[in-house]
Amino acid sequence: MMRREFLASLLACAALPAHGQQADGPVGLRLGAAEPFDHDDLRAMARRMAAAPHVPAQRIPQAWSDINYDTYRAIWFDTRNALWQGEAQAPFRVDMFPPGLYFPTPVRMDVIEDGTARPVLFDMQVFDRTDRFPDLPVDDTLGYSGFRLRAELETPGIYTEFAVFQGASYFRGIGTGQIYGLSARGLALDTGEPSGEEFPEFRHFWIERPDRGANAIIVHALLDSPSCTGAYRFRIRPGAALEIGVEAEVFARRQLRHVGLGALTSMFQFDATNRDRFSDFRPAVHDSDGLLIHNGAGETLWRPLANPRELQLSAFRDNDPRGFGLMQRSQDFDDFSDLEALYHRRPSVWIVPRGGWGRGAVTLVEIPTEDEIYDNIVAYWRPDTPVEGGGSLAFAYDMSWSGATAWGNGLRVIDTRAGQVRSDGIIFAVDFENGPDLPADLGEVRATVRSSAGEVSTGILQRNPSTGGARFSFTLRPGTATLAEMRAELRTADGAALSETWLYRWTAE
Repeated sequence: MMRREFLASLLACAALPAHGQQADGPVGLRLGAAEPFDHDDLRAMARRMAAAPHVPAQRIPQAWSDINYDTYRAIWFDTRNALWQGEAQAPFRVDMFPPGLYFPTPVRMDVIEDGTARPVLFDMQVFDRTDRFPDLPVDDTLGYSGFRLRAELETPGIYTEFAVFQGASYFRGIGTGQIYGLSARGLALDTGEPSGEEFPEFRHFWIERPDRGANAIIVHALLDSPSCTGAYRFRIRPGAALEIGVEAEVFARRQLRHVGLGALTSMFQFDATNRDRFSDFRPAVHDSDGLLIHNGAGETLWRPLANPRELQLSAFRDNDPRGFGLMQRSQDFDDFSDLEALYHRRPSVWIVPRGGWGRGAVTLVEIPTEDEIYDNIVAYWRPDTPVEGGGSLAFAYDMSWSGATAWGNGLRVIDTRAGQVRSDGIIFAVDFENGPDLPADLGEVRATVRSSAGEVSTGILQRNPSTGGARFSFTLRPGTATLAEMRAELRTADGAALSETWLYRWTAE
């Protein structure tokens, strides 16, 4: 899976001085002839395509795919050529990404204005480069690999990036002051299956010209893969929290048995639960530290992420989920002590389904990794009902990319620690935040923990003077078990829920 460290370094090119081999000044993006467009046209196109055999995407010349990381960084979009650059009243700017390296498929781009769409013509002159970039073949197979959105977010006249669409069906965003971390996908197919995963691609984007003073921009997209097609509409509103509304309909070429909606991809290498496995100057390395679920019954679940020895899949059964997402609750510099990666500034993403999504499961896939450069976490909603070949699935949801991690009900879990004890067991310390609902006398709180295997102590609940909240500590003695599913929570004396429900999967090393 593509990693955010590589992409983040490319995005940083937007801040580079706009000079180099393009010495004649900006040329601007050129547009082709106009054709009528509305979203119903896109849906009809996707439906027609799904009724026909899949046609593999055109590929760029092999020499472009063969360039290395450093060479790809030696070419970048000159932001003076951005869409709507120089139009003082235009609220957004759009930059294009060059082809090459991990992005061998050209993506068509159109601009919509007054009900007509005009293609953005590929032009090497809109890119700047250093003398380290080689002369590569330029032909009709070349095209842009994606685009970046910018807006005036903090300083007048300074257009700051807030979202990127590039590679397969990946897109990602940030709230004001954040840096890129986890990614989202338009659709996940067969994730974690032994037969292998399929990665649908956004093949064509249509970007609507926003009205003067608009605070959101609309993007339409055509998805394609051997198994399905899709018509997507994104409403993207930047700010302290980046809000993205997604409306989609997927058309199946074959039965889609394992579909992932609202798919998120992230990285978790280690924290205080598995720190002993890694020799590193940093106390933690991750883009996200937990999966948060507000289920249809109103219960809020917190599942700390893991970096297992073997691939593991967890399914949290539900009916009409209220929300789910991958959170980065560690937001202090000292949580990571990393001056370069700045993991404490990575966003969390919360997804709220529109309408009832019915029965299914929030699904978490955790993949072993020894290095932070690899994404190893995937979370999504998997419907129980397959999409039959020739059928379709319409769905919609809202995403919030920000530093907010308090969704659902109850006191949040703010830290999980684990380690061996001298006897045959593992001690866990789970910290719950302070809040007005937490009694001053913790004797009035019922802390409970149970495990699917082994023996677990009744535990001790103490005030944590550092956080003001409550720390619940207990010991698991697994015996001969190699896996144990644990569940802990705080309740009032009369049994009402006080906290999120902490879930944890322990596996033998």
